Amino acid sequence: MASRTRRWGMTAGLASATLMAGLLAGPATANAEGDFYQPPEVLGGAPGDLIRTESSDLAIRVPTPDGVFPAQGTRLLYRSNDANGDANAVSGTYLEPSMAWNGPGERPLIALAPGTQGQGDQCAPSKALNHVVQYTPPLDLFTEYELISINAMLLQGIAVVITDYDGLGTPGHHTYVNRAAEAHALLDSVRAAQNLPETSISEDGPVGLFGYSQGGGAVAAAAELAPSYAPELDLEGAYAGAPPADLVATLDQIDGTALTGAIGYTINGLVEAYPQLADVIDAEINDRGREMLAAVGNQCLPETLFRFGFQQTSDYTRTGEPLGVVIGRIPEVQEIIAEQRIGLRAPQIPVLVQHGTQDDTVPYGQGRQMASDWCAQGATVQFSPNNTPPILPGFIVNHALPMLGGMPEAVAYMNDRFASKPAPSNCGAF
Repeated sequence: MASRTRRWGMTAGLASATLMAGLLAGPATANAEGDFYQPPEVLGGAPGDLIRTESSDLAIRVPTPDGVFPAQGTRLLYRSNDANGDANAVSGTYLEPSMAWNGPGERPLIALAPGTQGQGDQCAPSKALNHVVQYTPPLDLFTEYELISINAMLLQGIAVVITDYDGLGTPGHHTYVNRAAEAHALLDSVRAAQNLPETSISEDGPVGLFGYSQGGGAVAAAAELAPSYAPELDLEGAYAGAPPADLVATLDQIDGTALTGAIGYTINGLVEAYPQLADVIDAEINDRGREMLAAVGNQCLPETLFRFGFQQTSDYTRTGEPLGVVIGRIPEVQEIIAEQRIGLRAPQIPVLVQHGTQDDTVPYGQGRQMASDWCAQGATVQFSPNNTPPILPGFIVNHALPMLGGMPEAVAYMNDRFASKPAPSNCGAF
């Protein structure tokens, strides 16, 4: 990017596998309400280029003489690349803090990768942030829980950009837990935020990556791909909590738990990104499986929990086998799932990896293995296990509690990276 002066002030089931290709070369304002998330027919420009922006008010905010507390939001629609490297459009939100940054140097930016939201467009964080609670009868009830992490940053004067990911809000199925698509969306959200005029961050300022669960996987993938995909970004460090680095292990863990329906998100996302799998998967599922995939494709997480929690994937397959067994005998699916593995490429930035030892959603062992794989490649990794005892196994409690319990360590870790303190590493000690 060309340099410029710092800017101050405030200004994003198995249905179609066709993603929009092309983009406007420069930003434009939204044409009309309801059109914001629809990309233009022609996509050009570079990853991170703004397509359009509009003001976005946080649902929980307090007007002040100097603006809005804790932040003024800007909704973004920006150019990115999908799982196959083709141009796509991704939405998100930039939050300009009202608090001053009191740390060293210029105001930093955190790119926050959200955890599982669902697969319906209504679940996009850029929409959910405008409502305390979203409700569509009978069961579509959702609130943006990432406000906990977001406010932890804003209250310190750290700017935040939150991606919606590929296909969440924008056309097509959300490509849930797709390594490349999530990494691209997250890194390009940084570029988009830095391309915004009239903000208090500079286009080459310090950046951190922050995420838990699905967000932890997106952060881990982005940390791996940043050297080749976004080498110009000044990434200071990353926090990856409970990352689903091994999708096969995660599938086996959540089958039959409260989060069984999220397996449907994954299947829909795989078919969206790799349409050649559509017939292969359709041949292995039954009518009940098809109904589940169609349903979860339009749901937010709470409704998926209510409707499909504690069901077995064996109820959805033609043979009555668990989905993990079915995948084990389909080379085409195995190959693509293997492409989603995180840990095979070394990050060049320091990373804090947290994981609950009793995690009942994303297996502890595969998160630890990812950290170990990075260490073996010479990365700077701090691995932090959370030893919360098992509480209601299968109800996601032991997945959610470590996120809250680990927040102070995660925030302190990022602050230390922005302060240019030496990054800790316990490689070889876990």
